[in-house]
Amino acid sequence: MPEENIEVPAKFEKLVKEIEQMSVIDLAELVKILEKKFGVSSAPVAVAMAPAAGATPAGEEEKSSYNVVLSAVGEKKIDVIKAIRDITQLGLKESKDMVDAAVSAPQTVKENVKKEEAEEMKKKFAAAGATVELK
Repeated sequence: MPEENIEVPAKFEKLVKEIEQMSVIDLAELVKILEKKFGVSSAPVAVAMAPAAGATPAGEEEKSSYNVVLSAVGEKKIDVIKAIRDITQLGLKESKDMVDAAVSAPQTVKENVKKEEAEEMKKKFAAAGATVELK
């Protein structure tokens, strides 16, 4: 689809620039907020827009919060305990108990976490050698 040159009135330039810099997920959230605030629907606009790379398929809603679940500890148990302490601010004993419990059954480390934060946590656990699921 060729990009057409649209002239933006001066009074909207700042707003348009801010919107251009937003992620697809943030834009979707903004649209929902505006729909609720003003009691309108953007369905015709949404159909006309092409999905961006990484966007969820039509009909599927992007999850806004995740539960971070420690499913496997790996060989670096001490590193995993450190990661738990760093993420949850639990004490050493509580962190160790959670890691020990994760050996036999998956343990929820943190609930209702934003996607970006959950991905960061997953990276920390992966660096420590643990396996984490985002549910």
